[in-house]
Amino acid sequence: MNLRDEFERMMRIQCEIALATTTDGLPHVRIVNFCYAPEERRIYFATLRDNEKVVELAANPNIAFTTVPHNDTMEHIRAHGRAVKSSRTIADITDALSAKSPRIREIIDAIGDDLVVYEITLTEATVNLSAKCREKIRL
Repeated sequence: MNLRDEFERMMRIQCEIALATTTDGLPHVRIVNFCYAPEERRIYFATLRDNEKVVELAANPNIAFTTVPHNDTMEHIRAHGRAVKSSRTIADITDALSAKSPRIREIIDAIGDDLVVYEITLTEATVNLSAKCREKIRL
């Protein structure tokens, strides 16, 4: 089994991450939709400009995340990195986001002007296929 292929598969089919930020030593976790650009090794997600995440990421861009499986397995990806404002716009990632979650297009159409895009560049990740099969890979 090729863990890099498994990583790519999960990043392609899973549509949400549980994103953890910290401020003042306190963790904050929330679920966000994401898309992955394999050629760049980057995750993209959007949030409202006036959201608490924006304040938290400005204060401390260090994050951790895990993908959220929806296929009745425990398969998921865990990683950490820095979430920074992207030069990409919501229009740049709308097709990729809606390919994973079609209803997201309606949300973007309604509030797209109020969204800001963030990116996380990945260098390594932990691929979790089961409770007994977990391994860190370099990307």
